[in-house]
Amino acid sequence: MMRHKPEIAIIDSNTLSALGLQSILEELIPMAVIRTFGSFETLIDDTPDMYAHYFVSAHIYVEHVHFFLQRRKKTIVMAGDSQPFQLSEVPILNIYQSKEELVKQILKLHQQAHHKGNPPEAIPPRRVLEHELSAREIEVLVLITKGLINKEIADKLNISLTTVITHRKNITDKLGIKSVSGLTIYAVMNGYVEADRI
Repeated sequence: MMRHKPEIAIIDSNTLSALGLQSILEELIPMAVIRTFGSFETLIDDTPDMYAHYFVSAHIYVEHVHFFLQRRKKTIVMAGDSQPFQLSEVPILNIYQSKEELVKQILKLHQQAHHKGNPPEAIPPRRVLEHELSAREIEVLVLITKGLINKEIADKLNISLTTVITHRKNITDKLGIKSVSGLTIYAVMNGYVEADRI
């Protein structure tokens, strides 16, 4: 049975912010289609109920709160440190932070949704069953997510640098994921590491 690709909407009048988040989400969730909308009206002109998630800027959320409250389990509000934004039952994503911190926060938001019994369709766990990693590749993957470089991984596992490079190549070939953030989300989604330990 073929699953359709989940679609995620980013609704933000700040084009740079929207495109930056789109780039990060495409890296983290390669199986999803990410669409950006510069206004709430352009979202409504599309098919607004087809999206698995809505990443919406704080001011658009406030202006159209009725629409998003009805979809609160799928809505994530994008705000910053300077905006003291408190919402009931709607997660907040602080977009004014480093890419690394943003990736960690997205992973934590996903885990929280998963533990509330509402796993997002956008990131299905164990999706690549036919490409399972070996035990040694999993060890290397976990150390990559902790930020270790090849030489440190070789020292830690007591293997040669060439062997580490071979394992990294095998991991990226099997998973089709090249970026560290992409490998990190794979590791979190498959239970190899916890989001708050990266």
